[in-house]
Amino acid sequence: MDSQPSASGQEVEILLVEDNPGDARLVQELFSDAHILNRFHVATDHREALDFVTQRGEFTDAPRPDIVLLDWHLPRATGEEVLRGMKEDAALSRIPVIVLTGSDVGEELIQTSEFEANAYLTKPVTPDDFISLVRSFEFFWLSVIRSPPDL
Repeated sequence: MDSQPSASGQEVEILLVEDNPGDARLVQELFSDAHILNRFHVATDHREALDFVTQRGEFTDAPRPDIVLLDWHLPRATGEEVLRGMKEDAALSRIPVIVLTGSDVGEELIQTSEFEANAYLTKPVTPDDFISLVRSFEFFWLSVIRSPPDL
């Protein structure tokens, strides 16, 4: 089966902000197995993520992500630091941010943040549930949702 392009027909640039190498590898493999035409980039902490989206430091040539998958529980800072940095910047605030959390309190975490994520997802425990999550993500965020054009 061939990779499927995004709704725009182009490769999707995905920034995964995840400090657990096993979770990062699993997410990348599942997106690959789902045959979603994408380029995955991984940041392991809040600083690296913000440098990537703002194209600072070693990431001056990094592409602008089409979507950010953000682990809420990061070392040295929470995902809220990344979310705040993105939502305070007009150029970055339009990038959809999906918060990933390993607990069922995801909605509560997001509601306590003054900076709104576009959605949150609880990380599934079993591989089959993770596969279902990726397929749902693909359908909704890459097929149904259309981002407004940049101004």
